[in-house]
Amino acid sequence: MSSISVVNPCMAVKEDSTEFVPPDTANELVRRIKTGDQQAFADLFLLFRPRLWRFINLRLHPQLRGRVDPDDVLQDFWLRAVARMDYFPDTASPAGFIWFRMILTQTLIELQRRHLGAEKRSAGKERSLNGGWSPDSTTSSLVFQLSGQCTTPSAAFMQAELARQLEVALQELDDIDREVLALRHFEELSNAETAMALNLSVAAASKRYIRALQRLKGVLELIPGLQNQLLHKK
Repeated sequence: MSSISVVNPCMAVKEDSTEFVPPDTANELVRRIKTGDQQAFADLFLLFRPRLWRFINLRLHPQLRGRVDPDDVLQDFWLRAVARMDYFPDTASPAGFIWFRMILTQTLIELQRRHLGAEKRSAGKERSLNGGWSPDSTTSSLVFQLSGQCTTPSAAFMQAELARQLEVALQELDDIDREVLALRHFEELSNAETAMALNLSVAAASKRYIRALQRLKGVLELIPGLQNQLLHKK
């Protein structure tokens, strides 16, 4: 299973991908995948690719942006995924996407440990949520994304102060609430996918997302338009 006999989907043009995966199409691809069809596996990956790309954009360490090409991350991920194709779940959604996301998580964590040099030893000691990202890592990713949406001209120290305030506010959230916020808003996972990724009930995932938004309401007022964008997210 380690050899790739199909065109590498990581080399496909990103614009050919789509966010919507028709259930009948996905189910047929999964049926073929379970028979060992690598082309079906590549086709399903292409359907999920925009969402996996968004995952990398959120989780890639700020120090590695500009140094690590997301295409290289996806290439490494693809090789790992093909090697584990025999373990692909029986459904495309939500289990299939969460399976892809789990392997991409492992790929990106290992890549970041490799590149961060001096931080490599401490990275291995971070506690994670359900085998994924540590609370500190998620906080850093959210701070980077939120402070990056401030578009008003300001000095560097003002943006740094904004990032500091965001970090303080996010640290006050429960670890799982913070992770739910990252998954629902920034990765744009569905509530069912978020629940599966974090081993929560669907109802609990929904309640945690609402609670996280409410607790962030005050600090989000620091960034014009961002509070409204979050609170009105479907």
